[in-house]
Amino acid sequence: MPIYEYACESCGHRFERLVRHDALPPECPECGEPTRKLVSAASFQLKGSGWYKDHYGLKSGGSAAKAGGE
Repeated sequence: MPIYEYACESCGHRFERLVRHDALPPECPECGEPTRKLVSAASFQLKGSGWYKDHYGLKSGGSAAKAGGE
């Protein structure tokens, strides 16, 4: 189950909760009023040269190398 961030519409309290992706937003733990789901940054980042640049998964002696002009 993913962790989502919520904000209270009444008091502005922000909190995180581990819930199913299709669950209704929980009530605010501070005041009990309705909350809304926030959009936050992903928990991972793709950095570096990446597999698309260094041909990750291509075998040096396979058919992919032969298609390059050999």
